[in-house]
Amino acid sequence: MHEARLYQKLEDNTVRCSLCSHRCTIREGKQGVCGVRINRSGTLYAATFGKVAAEAVDPIEKKPLFHFLPGTLSYSLGSIGCNFHCAHCQNWHISQQALETQALRDRSPEQGVERALASGSASIAWTYNEPTIWHEYPLAMGTLAREKNLGTIYVTNGYITEEGLREISSMLSAFRVDIKSFSDTFYRKVCGGRLQPVLDATVLAKELGLHIETVTLVIPGQNDSMEEMEALIRWVLENLGPDTPMHFTRFHPDYKMREVRPTETRTLEKIYERAKDLGIHYPYLGNVFNHPYESTYCPACGNLVIERSGFGVRMRGLKDHTCTECGGRIAYVSKID
Repeated sequence: MHEARLYQKLEDNTVRCSLCSHRCTIREGKQGVCGVRINRSGTLYAATFGKVAAEAVDPIEKKPLFHFLPGTLSYSLGSIGCNFHCAHCQNWHISQQALETQALRDRSPEQGVERALASGSASIAWTYNEPTIWHEYPLAMGTLAREKNLGTIYVTNGYITEEGLREISSMLSAFRVDIKSFSDTFYRKVCGGRLQPVLDATVLAKELGLHIETVTLVIPGQNDSMEEMEALIRWVLENLGPDTPMHFTRFHPDYKMREVRPTETRTLEKIYERAKDLGIHYPYLGNVFNHPYESTYCPACGNLVIERSGFGVRMRGLKDHTCTECGGRIAYVSKID
């Protein structure tokens, strides 16, 4: 197995991991909350380095990322484990699996980059489960990917320490972060974590120059009050800026939250409209097929500039980052420098 980074050796063969915000103290023979960082004789190992559970070539819009290389493909990889235990997890069949229960494929960092290039992808995304806990593997692959002018993406819950984020930022282009709620009670009860570390990491990612898009799964009766949504929107405006794309997505019952009804489309529309009113330039709805609020509109004049239907993308009123109607600037990443 591959020795982990970002940990401290303590007495009696105990270690303290400083990769995610749990900062687990792990005794000999035990694992962290994530289930994949293991202490063996006082050395912490990253047990899933180069071990892949899911692999696909996806439209970048599936991540979802709407303002990062729109209309391109992203070579996407996931493994097992997570530092959250969300009751509504839609990828629970890999995120909540133990090492001994899941067949994993070997894929070296070099092979990952080769496969991304061969697929015609413009980027590599570490996704499907939480990439933070895979740290050493994305770091190695992403460093090689950037040399080939590939974009690099974390689809993350944001529960990463400052140390972990600063190290991974050396190769990372985009930080697509779930802000699951604007309530610490929700995080503690539903996810097994806390809200503030996610907010802190997202602000730091912005300061480090990463492209940021937020996603909030709107769950009826859990995090869907307009008061909470307004607080989240205002926080994004104040800390990330009005050009930050915010995705509000429709919940469907899954895992341990099958008794909760799907989100009503009108609830999402009200949140979208409030986000626009408060000053977010690029709010979006998700999991609502063929809805006009999936598309991008010029924040200055309202002209349709990027039309989306599902994962299909059509550039309509856009030329060189400007609206063809009014000349207003449209903020998005079109190439990797």
